[in-house]
Amino acid sequence: MEIIIGKTAGFCYGVKNAVDKASRDIKENNNLYCLGELVHNKKVVDDLKDEGLKFIDDIKNAKTTTIIRAHGIPKNVYKYAKENNIELKDYTCPNVLNIHKIAEDYKNKGYYIFLLGKSTHPENIATISFCGKNSMIIEDIDDVEQAIEEFKKSNIKDLLVISQTTFSLEKFYKIENLIKEKIDESINLVIKNTICKATELRQKETEELSKKVDYMIIIGGSNSSNTKKLYEVATKFCKRTICIEDSNELNIKDFKNIKKVGVMAGASTPNVSIEEVINKIKSYPIG
Repeated sequence: MEIIIGKTAGFCYGVKNAVDKASRDIKENNNLYCLGELVHNKKVVDDLKDEGLKFIDDIKNAKTTTIIRAHGIPKNVYKYAKENNIELKDYTCPNVLNIHKIAEDYKNKGYYIFLLGKSTHPENIATISFCGKNSMIIEDIDDVEQAIEEFKKSNIKDLLVISQTTFSLEKFYKIENLIKEKIDESINLVIKNTICKATELRQKETEELSKKVDYMIIIGGSNSSNTKKLYEVATKFCKRTICIEDSNELNIKDFKNIKKVGVMAGASTPNVSIEEVINKIKSYPIG
C-alpha cells in the first residue's frame, strides 16, 4: 500500500510561531496565561497545559502576563488589558494582524465591509471588531442577498470585501462573482483575497492528492476551520475520505483493498500526530 503525504500538511508559519514562542515563554515564566486556545488542536493545547500554561476564556480572569492566541482578539480586549496593566504577548498570526489593519484603514475611509467567514470563529470575532458598525459577516453564498440589502440601506457607495484567512477558496470566488452581479456600477467595490497563501496551497494540494488516491485521511482538530475545509475539498474527489484528530480513530478494516492512501493535515496539526497516523497505517498487516 502506497502512502502519499501532502507537502503542505501540518503547522503553518502563524501556528508554529505561536506554539514555539508560547513554549519558550512557559520555561521563563511559570505563571503565564493564554486567552482562549492558542491554536485549534487538542494535543497542542494539552501539551502546553502540561508544560504549565493556564488557559482562560475572559481577559478579566488574567492575573499576570497573558498570551494572545494565533487567531487574534477583539479591539476591546487590548483596551481592557492596557487599562488594567495586563502585559500581553501578542502571537496573533501576522496574516490576521494584516487583515485587522486593512479593515481599520477602510473603515476609517468610510467603507462598508463584508467579511467572508464563520461568524462564531475566534478569528472573525476579532476581525469584525476592526470593521466598525457598517459591516457584515457572510458565511455562505446564501447570505449574500441579505448582506447586499443591508449595504444598500446604508447609502454608502464604497464596499470592501475581505475574508477569514482559512476560508474556502472556491466559496470566496463564488461569493465574489455574486457580489459583482448584485451591485451596480455606481459602487466603488474593492475586493481583497485575504485567504492566506498557505491555506490556498493546502486546499489546492488536497484537491490534487484526493484525485489520485483510493482513501484520503485529513488530520486535524475537530474545531479547526481549515481542517474542515480540507475535508470538504477531499470528499468532492475521493468518496472514501475521513477526518480524524489522531491515530486512535483509524480502523484497519477501512484499508481493505486500498492501494493508495493520501494524508493531509490542517495548519494546527503537529508533526507528531501525522507521524503517528503514518506509523499506524504501516503497522497494518495488509497490502
